[in-house]
Amino acid sequence: MPRRAGILLHPTSLPGRFAVGDVGPGAERFLEWAAAAGQTLWQVLPLGPTGGGHSPYTAASAFAGNPLLVSPERLAEDGLLEEADLAGAPPGGGDAADFDAAVPWKDGLLRRAFDRFTRHGAGGGLAAEFETFEDAPEQNGWLADWALYAALKRDLGDRSWVDWETDLARRDPDAVRLAAIGLEGETRYQAFLQFLFFRQWGRLRRRASELGIAILGDMPIYVAMDSADVWSHPELFALDEDRRPVEVSGVPPDYFSATGQLWGNPLYDWPRMERDGFAWWIDRIRATLRTCDMLRIDHFRAFAAYWAVPARDETALNGRWRTGPGRRLFEAARRALGRLPIVAEDLGMITQDVKDLLASIEVPGMKVLQFAFYGDDSEYLPHNHPVRSAVYTGTHDNDTARGWYGGLTDEERRRVWDYLGSDGSEVEWALIRAAYGSVAETAIVPMQDALGLGSEARMNTPAAPANANWRWRARDDAFRGDVAERLRRMAALAGRLNLSSRA
Repeated sequence: MPRRAGILLHPTSLPGRFAVGDVGPGAERFLEWAAAAGQTLWQVLPLGPTGGGHSPYTAASAFAGNPLLVSPERLAEDGLLEEADLAGAPPGGGDAADFDAAVPWKDGLLRRAFDRFTRHGAGGGLAAEFETFEDAPEQNGWLADWALYAALKRDLGDRSWVDWETDLARRDPDAVRLAAIGLEGETRYQAFLQFLFFRQWGRLRRRASELGIAILGDMPIYVAMDSADVWSHPELFALDEDRRPVEVSGVPPDYFSATGQLWGNPLYDWPRMERDGFAWWIDRIRATLRTCDMLRIDHFRAFAAYWAVPARDETALNGRWRTGPGRRLFEAARRALGRLPIVAEDLGMITQDVKDLLASIEVPGMKVLQFAFYGDDSEYLPHNHPVRSAVYTGTHDNDTARGWYGGLTDEERRRVWDYLGSDGSEVEWALIRAAYGSVAETAIVPMQDALGLGSEARMNTPAAPANANWRWRARDDAFRGDVAERLRRMAALAGRLNLSSRA
């Protein structure tokens, strides 16, 4: 692969006139700034519909998109809204996404757009596009299950499907048919939201391609218990006779938490999945790669072995390692899909079996510079990076570079100074320079580090209360020319420049 430089920035963190960033004009302005900065990659977090806490890693579907990311301005361009409809929107422009205000306002706005579409239609062949979207099972075979699940969930007071009536929770055909009566409009509305999301995202992805920028997507290994996936396909998950998990996902004690991280996702029934050639996984990878050019798979180590925690436990301490599907899954995916342009998130407790799996399927892993200075000759130091890897100054789970540096001991700071040749005054740029200079084929920088922000801009703190995370947002004036020029100069010096851009 060519040497690349990229920015990590989730769409909810984009600046704009509304309470949460979206995939509209603000996203295109970011892409134009990134091209001017010599960047060739834009990394996003998972794009699925989120629930409480708005974590992209606990989406209610492994296939659907997040309607909260739909751009009202693009809807107005399509004739589905008028400018007056956008008046009274919760204010944007701050340094935090306001999900509490955005969710009800955006839902009301989208329902208004759907009503106008249903009653009056819209120009530009939108109705025909929607019909094609609905009638494409080879691409959107998940859509009917998702739309019905979302409609039922709304009708039942947003309760988790595990708390629905037993026959409905178990998808008894008669119970599902009776419950769906009268929900035809809501079900079609939910499908319409998916049409809008993928239509707008497709436009944005085409603009990125025009600017010479590839999109690096993100796929969590697990899905949420309260998801259309588990409700629709319980046979694929390790559930008891009441369709409740006996064990759930997590990780043992690590860098982020002394008691481990208890994520609580249901675990897969890997032998059952293997019996049909991992069909669900192949469909999932295929669908995700339709939204991006490359794909980062989160918590990759669980394909080798995963931490299974008793479902009743309150911490992850009492979990145990269980064997994952290993290379058999990836061999099946390659037979079905061809080359897999993926990056493995191989951080944390990485044992030899994980390293062997990565080597056997020839997939690059990640190197995070913030992990490099806690001892001598760390594998995360640039001189130890393999070419086939992706180096980060930090990730969405880390503090910003400035925040991280502020928490180091004196000895750890001396290692930073000695290795980077920096006195710490601009530690983020010293890390960016080290990442760009690495032999790793890909170097990615969180937007917060490019902007030199502190801990107040941290995106996620693992094990922290859900409502404390995922809210950071770039300000309207964030995409400055001087920052772009500095990144571009470093990218040029390190052989990572976006040659497609003439900016």
